[in-house]
Amino acid sequence: MKIEPITFTDKMGRTVTLRAAEPKDAQALIDYLKVVNAETPFLLREPDECSITLENEEAFLQGILDSEREIMLIGLIDGKHVGNCSIASIGSYKRVSHRCGVAIALYQEYCGCGIGRVMLETALDIARKAHYEQAELEVIEGNTNAMALYEKLGFKKYGTFPNNMKYKDGSYRDSYWMMKQFK
Repeated sequence: MKIEPITFTDKMGRTVTLRAAEPKDAQALIDYLKVVNAETPFLLREPDECSITLENEEAFLQGILDSEREIMLIGLIDGKHVGNCSIASIGSYKRVSHRCGVAIALYQEYCGCGIGRVMLETALDIARKAHYEQAELEVIEGNTNAMALYEKLGFKKYGTFPNNMKYKDGSYRDSYWMMKQFK
């Protein structure tokens, strides 16, 4: 899905631009995945598991750009990628066409600046206008800042996935399934 770029000022006084990701962003997004997965234990991959090819990422981004109901927003400050937020259909079947998944991550240095909140608000507004009735996400136990933000934006916790993540040291973390209804 394509949108007109949106600009706002973050808590640090910087101008942030949100726009739809495009195939030309593929390398920056691959690099970003490697860094953010190393910065936090709250994402699905280990940094060395980011093996996406440039061609596959370009095709993936073009598919989202061509979609009528999916979007990947990227945030930029002075042209530098600071994070992204996406809305994706849960599936193509009619019985789940009312549901979308939400994903968001920012480089650690940009967390707590209000960027994630505006990205999520924008993505959720797009989801509502795309006729989704509910948005869903998973959040890893201990990610208290993210959970607080999701709750402020109307998400409620509906379930727990025990031992959802297993780390290199053998420890586990649960995740929580959260959902926001638009009705």
